[in-house]
Amino acid sequence: MDLFEYQARDMFEKHGVPVLAGEVATTPQEARTAAERIGARSGGVTVVKAQVKTGGRGKAGGVKVAKTVDEAEQHAEAILGMDIKGHTVHRVMIAQGAQIAEEYYFSILLDRANRSYLAMCSKEGGMDIEQLAVERPEALAKIDVDPNVGIDDAKANEILDAAGFDADESARIAPVLKSLWTVYHDEDATLVEVNPLVKTEAGDIVALDGKVTLDANADFRQPEHAALEDEKAADPLEAAAKEKDLNYVKLDGNVGVIGNGAGLMMSTLDVVAYAGEKYGASPANFLDIGGGASAEVMANGLHIILSDPQVKSVFVNVFGGITACDAVANGIVGALQNLGDEATLPLVVRLDGNNVDEGRRILADFNHPLVTIEESMDGAAAKAAELAAAAN
Repeated sequence: MDLFEYQARDMFEKHGVPVLAGEVATTPQEARTAAERIGARSGGVTVVKAQVKTGGRGKAGGVKVAKTVDEAEQHAEAILGMDIKGHTVHRVMIAQGAQIAEEYYFSILLDRANRSYLAMCSKEGGMDIEQLAVERPEALAKIDVDPNVGIDDAKANEILDAAGFDADESARIAPVLKSLWTVYHDEDATLVEVNPLVKTEAGDIVALDGKVTLDANADFRQPEHAALEDEKAADPLEAAAKEKDLNYVKLDGNVGVIGNGAGLMMSTLDVVAYAGEKYGASPANFLDIGGGASAEVMANGLHIILSDPQVKSVFVNVFGGITACDAVANGIVGALQNLGDEATLPLVVRLDGNNVDEGRRILADFNHPLVTIEESMDGAAAKAAELAAAAN
């Protein structure tokens, strides 16, 4: 789960990371009131910042400096409702102004390729870090972090030395890096990024902006994270699937996909995308039903997929392991019986693995007019794509 900037700011403050004052506003009047309170700390200067989960806000006009409360209100009125890379601005943060002397960059992230944590740091913050990494990679230090040790004094100094900071600068910045590690570790994050991390004219080190991504797999030990979810922005189908304990992700295509196991699902998406090139079809979702394929689980999955108006056909791709193919077939039969008239789209089923012959026999005997049985994954994907294209 990605956090809004104001949520990251509050999380930083909770763990002792130095931040400036900030308040959220959803109307121009709320922005004015917040600017009256916060501006008193910075000579009347505030910054009105669009709260969207995407970069490039400044270039899009979503970040404005206000020298008066009138300007803060005017900026908020202009920014609220703005579209930034497909994200509508529903709230702004009124942030305290700062006298910036220098801007730095720092992040901690999960390096999946190397199966480790990675800290990145640069004396050149405030710009597009991807651009810096390409154009001047030597300006971006990359240091591995041992998850069992984290960022202690020694690791913080190693990171800052690699980034080119002198001893005096490192002494100021190192405690902030340690606090940011605490955020990363204690909140079960996969990304903590500060751009820019600034030194003010008074010499203070402050996290002026923040980006945090939390690991949903750790939700069971972070119950308070549920309050951070943006329910307004959540896809209704994904929300409905979550209530049914289904692993579902909405995509943009027209072939609904159900499978068991994340690896098989990823392969299925690739096969559907490849087959769909011929027909102008593509996957509409990722839906992993896991090891169980009971009638209830299958019905819940089909109900979610059939609720998507973009879906024109459904591809069920199941490999029978612990749950044998005959159980899966019975689950499909039961699901179609449960759904009744709700089931209106063609269903292509490919079964393989344990008890596959019995599973195919059950479906053949059921002889449902919407069900097509295919023996190969490639053949089933092609058939589902063809049927989806024919329905358009």
